[in-house]
Amino acid sequence: MTVQAVFTGGRRPLFALLAVLGPLLLPACGGKTEEPAAPQPVLTVEVISPQRETWPDALVASGEVTAWQEAVIGAEVAGVRLDEVLVNVGDSVRKGQLLARFSEDSLRADLARADAMVAEASANLEKAKADAVRADRLESLDAMAKQTGQMYRTQARVAEAQLASAQAQHQAQALKLRYARVVAPDDGVISGRAATVGAVSMMGTELFRMVRRNRLEWRAEVTANAMQRLQPGAAATLTTLDGRTVTGELRQLAPTVDSGTRNGLAYVDLPAGSGLSAGMYLTGRFALPPREAQTVPEAAIVQRDGNQYLMQVDGESRVHLIKVRTGRRQGESIELLGKVDPAARYVKSGGAFLSEGVLVQVVAAGPKS
Repeated sequence: MTVQAVFTGGRRPLFALLAVLGPLLLPACGGKTEEPAAPQPVLTVEVISPQRETWPDALVASGEVTAWQEAVIGAEVAGVRLDEVLVNVGDSVRKGQLLARFSEDSLRADLARADAMVAEASANLEKAKADAVRADRLESLDAMAKQTGQMYRTQARVAEAQLASAQAQHQAQALKLRYARVVAPDDGVISGRAATVGAVSMMGTELFRMVRRNRLEWRAEVTANAMQRLQPGAAATLTTLDGRTVTGELRQLAPTVDSGTRNGLAYVDLPAGSGLSAGMYLTGRFALPPREAQTVPEAAIVQRDGNQYLMQVDGESRVHLIKVRTGRRQGESIELLGKVDPAARYVKSGGAFLSEGVLVQVVAAGPKS
């Protein structure tokens, strides 16, 4: 194609040149400019909003299984050989059952000596009383000085006191002979044994320990705040080491809390025949009155950097991370703690694949199963 220039007065106006070349240059440059493409959603998501539900409430705690009361059975005689031990650890015993027996030979000899002392004191008292009666008669006849009569009456009172002392010693020796037979103070189970045949015990030496009435309790450690939510009579369910459950009843709460841990004790009575043993450390749950919970599906919670988030979808279908705190779980739902907008929309699942500000495509929620 040939372009012919037109000159007027020896000059070529610039606008005339552009008018001629403009239509020819535009096609050579590729025509008109295209508009940028619209952003595309990175993921198709289903959204939900928090729901208000009433959930059964529970308090989880841990603690040791211990004896309700543990009786210490000790030696009540001293310097006597232990002849026989009749029970061992784990044996069930009844109140008054014979557990062990000390040698009675020396104790019987001491009792016989005490019998003789009582007889001697009794005879001395009879003689002293007779002397006092004669002294009173002679004194009334002015045949004896009043001072001598008073001496005989005093001797009678001394003899009476000596008899009382001898009788008390006799009772003490009789008790020692009775204490040579060690018996159970109550129904229960022997939990410890230190008694050894042939040993010569001192007064008060521990022989046995016994769980009274075979009654156990669970001493759960709970925080001071949690103690305010518990009331005597509440049910507590313990999970044993083999997966069984044992249900007990809260008897009482400790009146104080530990100054170091700020925890208090909740005393739970355990049923007889539970199969538990003192010394076990178990976890259990206290049943509490139901209370409301703001819940979302647990799949909506995203874990990042040690924190928990919900992926909120705004009106332009863009995602924003909302930090939340969670509480109880029930089924596939989880409780939200603190303030969360109940009218907002949150990604139901798949939030781990999203980041702040990305565009998503929202689809209608499917029917609840």
